[in-house]
Amino acid sequence: MPFQCDLLDLSELFNFSDLSSFTHNIPVEWVESALRLSASATIRRRRLPSDQVLWLVLGMAIFRDEPVHEVARRLNICAQGLASDSLLARSGITNARTRLGSEPVEWLFRQTGGKWGDERYPEDEWQGLRVMAVDGALFRTQDTAELREHFGSGNTSTKRQTPFPMLRLIALMNVRSHIMIDAQISPYRRGEVPLAESFLSQIPDHSITLFDKGFWSANLLLSLNDQGAERHWLIPERRGVVCEVMENYAEGDDLVRMKVSPQARKKNPNLPDVWFARRVTYKVKNGLKTVMTSLPVEGFSADQISTLYKERWEIELGFRDIKSSMQNNAITLRSKKIDLVYQELWGLLLCYNVIRREASMAAVSFDRAPSDIRFKAVCDYIAVQLIVMAASNPLSGTGRRLSELRGGIGSLFLERRPRPTTPRTVKISKTRYPVDRDAAPLK
Repeated sequence: MPFQCDLLDLSELFNFSDLSSFTHNIPVEWVESALRLSASATIRRRRLPSDQVLWLVLGMAIFRDEPVHEVARRLNICAQGLASDSLLARSGITNARTRLGSEPVEWLFRQTGGKWGDERYPEDEWQGLRVMAVDGALFRTQDTAELREHFGSGNTSTKRQTPFPMLRLIALMNVRSHIMIDAQISPYRRGEVPLAESFLSQIPDHSITLFDKGFWSANLLLSLNDQGAERHWLIPERRGVVCEVMENYAEGDDLVRMKVSPQARKKNPNLPDVWFARRVTYKVKNGLKTVMTSLPVEGFSADQISTLYKERWEIELGFRDIKSSMQNNAITLRSKKIDLVYQELWGLLLCYNVIRREASMAAVSFDRAPSDIRFKAVCDYIAVQLIVMAASNPLSGTGRRLSELRGGIGSLFLERRPRPTTPRTVKISKTRYPVDRDAAPLK
């Protein structure tokens, strides 16, 4: 009997259908609902059925340096005996991924993000508010005519195209647990703000959302306030913004009024002519920094706000964990078909959430905060356990290994991490050729 089927007999420990140790938190009902979205349903039992192809996509997210057929062999993903070349042809693996498509993986990611993003952990709140963050990241695809036509090229200083097609990812993260609650993936040509507007409804009430300066938009920020109860935002002041001081609370702490642009009112006629925000200016290492927020002065001091905004860096760490720890800095996705590119990236996000959730549960069992877990160490640990569990023999030892997983993760804690206090800079790479350091920067 295949290893996946034997896990179903461990009803007391794990009530879910999964491939191995790190996926036992995904209910079988979610998997079944996701697979119903597959564009190509089949009745006959294949050597690579859709439920196992789903776990293959997750395995691809962890074993980035391995070919896809090697990932299937390592994880023993096959319905008929051991996954060897005699049973699984390389073309059959690609065809199986095509049959699965991207919709089931996307649906399963949103289901896990919505469910796990609402879970509460120690130190989960700031001044009675849950802390969220929104930011974006770019990924590259293989350079094929089909992908370049669909995803487009990144910005350059000339009319030349970038060497690789680019796609854009915008994500909503629970800052304290690092779970990705929702995300949008699109071709590069779509802007960050319209993508972020699409999941405003996923932001919970009684929360504060941290934005990067690229998300400055009256429509986005005012809509966030209006669509729920006690939903606040915090964002750096846009350069060149014109505002009028209406009230001064303290030094570096004002209430300001700004005009809503005609373009924004044309897009959303319900917007007012003017809008108000609290402006907080504080010292940083290189000078002064100014942020705007909807938080009232009652109950929220300027010092608390300036300290809180440093936590926006947590979503940057989440993207780093995906690109560096999971992808080994290989920001070019491996798939060469449009739907498989989406499938691969949704699989990355789903796998990230699974690892983060398992790490969070381990941290709670040791009375620690989820952000205290070292993601890369957990990712490497789980990758090793995946191979061990797939080759588990005898199968009677599987339950013991599964029960020991969190105990092993629980030993991978961080010490207190220093937070960046200066803006990020791009360093000039070393070269033996002369560099004109006074040259105009690229636009």
